[in-house]
Amino acid sequence: MLNNLLYIIWDFDPAMFSIGSVEVRYYGLMWALTILLGERFFTNFTRREGFGQEIVETGFVWIVLGAILGARVGHCLFYEFDYYITRPWAIITEIRNGGMASHGAAIGMLLGMWITTRKHNMPYIWWLDRIMIPVAIGGGLVRLGNLCNSEIVGAVTDVPWGFKFVRLYRLPLADVPIQHPAQLYEALCYFVTFGILMWLYYKCDIARKRAGVMFGIGLLGIFLTRFFIEFIKVNQEAFEAGMLLNMGQLLSLPFIAMALFVLWRASKGGFVVGLPAKSKGSKKKSQK
Repeated sequence: MLNNLLYIIWDFDPAMFSIGSVEVRYYGLMWALTILLGERFFTNFTRREGFGQEIVETGFVWIVLGAILGARVGHCLFYEFDYYITRPWAIITEIRNGGMASHGAAIGMLLGMWITTRKHNMPYIWWLDRIMIPVAIGGGLVRLGNLCNSEIVGAVTDVPWGFKFVRLYRLPLADVPIQHPAQLYEALCYFVTFGILMWLYYKCDIARKRAGVMFGIGLLGIFLTRFFIEFIKVNQEAFEAGMLLNMGQLLSLPFIAMALFVLWRASKGGFVVGLPAKSKGSKKKSQK
């Protein structure tokens, strides 16, 4: 709620409800919505472009598995390596304590898409272009889940829309610092990226006219956003305190470089343009 327009008190309960000792959290709901939207989008893509549902079924399994495992393993390796290298079983047993890394999810999804393309003999770029639409909206939803958890917060600020994350501190309200709602900043940028990608796909048909453009723009919209917003975030781990660039920024740089390379190559016509070969069992449609 607003208090004299000076800051926003954020005391949101991250749990939707509890069943015994098990909490069902909004963060988990955001992940579930992301997965559901991904399946819906790819079902629409294949119908629109004349392909069978079997490629969605295969992709759904491998990409979702890659995203979840990649996000978890990525967090353990990138942010808490010293802890998990001596307790590898804790990667699974302590998953309820949290710890998911978007960069790890991205790597896992890239691997899942590669496996899918191998199984269906499809151009890798076909998946890369189209995956950015659900990734962009899913990234925004997951950041809203982080907001519900009062985590990944911004630095102290005096802007009138700053948040007091009450649940982060065991302090009187007056002593709780006012911080940037960095989760909201990222979510809004991801939603804008989602809107741009939707326009490119449905209005411009850019995925079939110029393969690679959507993938490059999607990567820039997500990881360039992440790189700059990290400057106003509180570091997630203590070891980042003395670093010029924190871990999130360092991990974003390869994806930004990949985006620039893909856009450059797409501008030169270096990728396969048009629809991939039809999957077995899919119905052929005439092209207008």
